[in-house]
Amino acid sequence: MHMADALLSPAVGGTMWVATAGAVGYSAKKVREELDDRKIPLMGVLGAFIFAAQMINFTIPGTGSSGHLSGALILSILLGPYAAFLTMASIITVQALFFADGGILALGCNIFNMGFWGCFVGYPLIYKKVAGDRPTPGRITAACVAAAVVSLQLGPFSVVMQTLLSGVSELPFRTFVLLMQPIHLAIGTVEGLVSAAVVNFVRTAEPEILQKAATHQPIGPLSLKKVLLGLGIVTLVTAGSLSWFASANPDGLEWSIGKVTGGSELESKERVHEALRTLQEKLAFLPGYGFKKPRPAPGAPPAQGEAPSWPTVDPGTSVSGIVGGVITLAAAALVGFALKKRRPSA
Repeated sequence: MHMADALLSPAVGGTMWVATAGAVGYSAKKVREELDDRKIPLMGVLGAFIFAAQMINFTIPGTGSSGHLSGALILSILLGPYAAFLTMASIITVQALFFADGGILALGCNIFNMGFWGCFVGYPLIYKKVAGDRPTPGRITAACVAAAVVSLQLGPFSVVMQTLLSGVSELPFRTFVLLMQPIHLAIGTVEGLVSAAVVNFVRTAEPEILQKAATHQPIGPLSLKKVLLGLGIVTLVTAGSLSWFASANPDGLEWSIGKVTGGSELESKERVHEALRTLQEKLAFLPGYGFKKPRPAPGAPPAQGEAPSWPTVDPGTSVSGIVGGVITLAAAALVGFALKKRRPSA
């Protein structure tokens, strides 16, 4: 659900940059008040895990579409909503700058659409209500599915509204929304089940992490070794090899655009879009989660190759997953350390 710049006008994209920056600033203030040193490595490892998990698109049967994990709900349950939103912002920024996944103008929209609804609506208003004060595996699963479905309806609807308000594409509102919402209903259901599996793993390994996050308490002397080691191993395996098994089908947003326009991408001749695309090409050293390919010579016909096999065993994908996970871990941890240094003394 990473939006491209071609969907947005500079006015809408800039407004969402400001709105998201405000949410990031408020979240930083709240995290600074409650952060303890032991949460910082958890932020980093969870950020790396979500980065790797987002690389795996799963097929939505019977549609020709696919979806991937958002991760905001998992982060909120394990870190609390404010630290989760900052971690999501780190993940999506790394994806945009170094892997050309989502546009730079669209960065504010993408952080808001994938982070805000899960962290500040799905988690506190749905998950916490359904899971209750004494969550069981069954209640956690029901709560995760309900919260993920709602979040994955609000996020895509935001995409449709931001596109409509921009007015730079000719995507008709009614058709676009009737495609986006049902496909993300299926994606949200899968996200809820995956989120429940992760949360139930943490509940088994160290149940007090969930309680501390829910009540905004410091982690304190809790042992995080099992959780960090387990998530670290899963991250490496996911980034290094499971990413080869990602579906080749377009994701829910690309699929919806394709159904309306007949293509998966929208062309734009806006100067701002072109300038930001050029900047992104310079920054992204592993574009599309793979090694850079040489540009074809001017006037050369497009390369005619065989359809990619599945699974796609590609060292570029493995390197991208591992390097991206490390950068995201460092970025999320750096945010934590920066806020720790600025925290007012008691």
